Order: sequence, then structure tokens, then C-alpha cells
Amino acid sequence: MIGILMAAGFSRRFGASNKLMHALPDKTPMALAAAQNLITAVPLSIAVVRAENTALADMLRQAGLHIALCTEDEQVMADSLATAIRYAANFTEAKHGFVIALADMPYIKPASISAIAHAVSCGAGIAIPTFNGQRGHPVGFAAKFRNELAQVSGDEGARAVVKRHAHAVQLIACDDAGILADIDTPADLESLPQAS
Repeated sequence: MIGILMAAGFSRRFGASNKLMHALPDKTPMALAAAQNLITAVPLSIAVVRAENTALADMLRQAGLHIALCTEDEQVMADSLATAIRYAANFTEAKHGFVIALADMPYIKPASISAIAHAVSCGAGIAIPTFNGQRGHPVGFAAKFRNELAQVSGDEGARAVVKRHAHAVQLIACDDAGILADIDTPADLESLPQAS
């Protein structure tokens, strides 16, 4: 199983500062918190980062993640996902599937990530966590979807693969509001119960 941390976005809605380097209330940079949660659950994890974002890449590399760099012409979500999936092909663990997490979701418990990885390991085609009936992140994919994930396009990313294979989705109930806590704006930080 390979963890993939999506950390190549521009975070325009967050303002001028680098969202993924923004310190959470405990002083941990947002992307580092997300990375630590992912690598705790899935020890072989890859972060996909824009080539120019060297500080973020260095921080995530030091946290133990492998780094896949996006070039200037690979800047939408689908491009960065495809880059990570192609990079993952270098590791034999890719034959067990992928857990795709977002670097701006730092409050997901490692146990929730582990539950998704376990579901895929036990035969789920696509595993999605839920909290109070709402679908969240990360999303797990069996290895058989590798080629499709490597060929996604546009801003939908893996969502298009989930839509095409709705019959393969297994929902995993988690007692974890963090699976829904997506931070897009500074105001989102204030409204998260996990941050208090």
C-alpha cells in the first residue's frame, strides 16, 4: 500500500501566505500534520509537490515521505495525481493499492487512514470514510485502478474514477470529524472543533 499526499495546489482562497506551511494552533505546519498522520498509517508515502515549492518539499522529505515533483505544465489536481501515481510505480507496494490524502486536511486520525488502507487490502475496490453519513477523505483505491488514476484530467482528479466505479465503493464509517475538515480559507481554521 502506498500513501499519496496531494500537496501541489495553489491554495488561492487562503490568501497570500503559503497555506500548507501555515502553522496550526499547536505550531505544526498544516502539511506536516497531514503528512505525519498519513505516514503513521501508511509507512511508504509519497507527497506530490510543485517543483518551485522547495521549502514544502524539504519539510515533507524530512518527515519521511518520498517527493514527486510537478512541473509547470502539471498544475491542476489531475496532473499532480497522475504524477504521483506514475512515481508510485517505482515501488512494489503499488501492487497493494493507494490511499490518497490531501495536505490541507491535517486533522484526520491515523486510525481512520489505517481503516481505509485495511479495507483496500481486504478486497475493497474503492474505500471512502464517512462521518455522520458524509463522505470524506482519504480515499483508498485498489491497484487495478492505477492506470485510470494515472490518466485522469482536469480539476476532478480521482473523483471521476469514483463516479465511474460507484459499484466498487465501500463506505467505512469512522468516528472522526477530521475526515471532513478541509481547510480552504483562514476562516476554516477558526471553525474546526479539532483545532480548539
